[in-house]
Amino acid sequence: MKIEHIGLWVADLEGMRDFYVTNFNATFGERYDNVTKGFSSYFMSFPDGQARLEIMTRTDITTRYPTGQGYAHLAFSVGSHVIVDQMVVDFKAAGIGVIGEPRITGDGYYEAVILDPEGNQIELVG
Repeated sequence: MKIEHIGLWVADLEGMRDFYVTNFNATFGERYDNVTKGFSSYFMSFPDGQARLEIMTRTDITTRYPTGQGYAHLAFSVGSHVIVDQMVVDFKAAGIGVIGEPRITGDGYYEAVILDPEGNQIELVG
């Protein structure tokens, strides 16, 4: 079993698409629009060819996670501690929020945590 994709509700579909393309080398398929439901999405793929990310928006969703449940974080395995450290330097230089400096976690991961433009947490794991 493997993760096929992770769904993420976003407010700015195009802006979030550009964020993942620029910072994580994502590629994306055609935009899907369901006019009846006010729903739009992109499926995004990453260089390793594993799990995809579906970024989605709906015109009738006006508050984030109205049930109090939903997305917690997205984790990218980037290959090494050195790459995690360099990505943190690059993100800081680009003005992207780093909310967790590189560290070894209690469960043995080497990670840092950033925020995407809409405040979603992304773990960088080395």
